[in-house]
Amino acid sequence: MLNEGRAVPMRMQGISLIEMMVTLAIIAFLLYLGVPAFTQFLQNTQIRNAAETTLAGLNLARAEAVRRNTSVRFQLVSNLTSGCTISTAALANSNGHNWVVSLADPEGACDVAPSDTVAPQIVQKKSASDGTANVLVTTSAAPLVTFNGLGRVSGAVLSRIDFSNASGVCEHIPPNDGAMRCLAILMTSGGQAKLCDPAVGDNTDPRFCQ
Repeated sequence: MLNEGRAVPMRMQGISLIEMMVTLAIIAFLLYLGVPAFTQFLQNTQIRNAAETTLAGLNLARAEAVRRNTSVRFQLVSNLTSGCTISTAALANSNGHNWVVSLADPEGACDVAPSDTVAPQIVQKKSASDGTANVLVTTSAAPLVTFNGLGRVSGAVLSRIDFSNASGVCEHIPPNDGAMRCLAILMTSGGQAKLCDPAVGDNTDPRFCQ
């Protein structure tokens, strides 16, 4: 006899159209809630990456100046091509930032490979496209810091560099007081650079921008 001694499998049931529509609606709602938070997370991550790598570049330039006992430059530049410029106007027009640590002026030669002998004797450079392309950088003065052999700033002092994103509002900026976690770097004439958070209002907090 057919099927004698065997269990007859139950008929498989499919998903109804209503169940599928409810599932898609729930997924769409979760995405609606999650996308803004994820976008904010990416913005904050890019800002922190840009600030930390810039701080690393400043510290590198100072350390190299002391090690070599000569002047070493740190500069924010418009790009890393043969047409690069070191001007605030060019920086404001670029979507992001790039920096170069060198012994000589790298303007118009940012595409040269790092070298101790080939001008402009670039020590290291960082492209804005490396995870920080959407960061907006503003500076208190021309974006150039020159360290002497003692590690002090020589010439005009770039006292502050701010990092934000043009598509959001920083937490510390009224009246909107947005959710974006902007950061800043403070420079002293002695050559010290400090990463700080403009949203921190407690002057006893080490993150305070003073």
